[in-house]
Amino acid sequence: MQRDPRTYLWDAVRAAELLAEFSKGKSFADYQADALLSSAVERQFEIIGEALNSLSKVDAELAASIAELPRIVAFRNILIHGYASVDDALVWQVLTDKLPALERKLRQLLAERDG
Repeated sequence: MQRDPRTYLWDAVRAAELLAEFSKGKSFADYQADALLSSAVERQFEIIGEALNSLSKVDAELAASIAELPRIVAFRNILIHGYASVDDALVWQVLTDKLPALERKLRQLLAERDG
């Protein structure tokens, strides 16, 4: 049985919420110095990438409305498969610069479907 596409959006939104919670009041230096924090942040990004990759398989049209979806999935793949060469500065930049807009878009898509 195929999951409702909204569940993937909810999974990604929840991961984004956790990312905001984990990083609140933290600096890049905190991120670099705290293995627990960096591990938690990377894990939530993995969840976002996996959820959106799965979404693309069950509702390609909906997934296509998410800007940079291929880059999000590629980022997930780097975190999982290229763990030894993860660039902390890139992870932090995505967290601070890209995540807020992605979360807004995901919430918008959910609102349109829950209407």
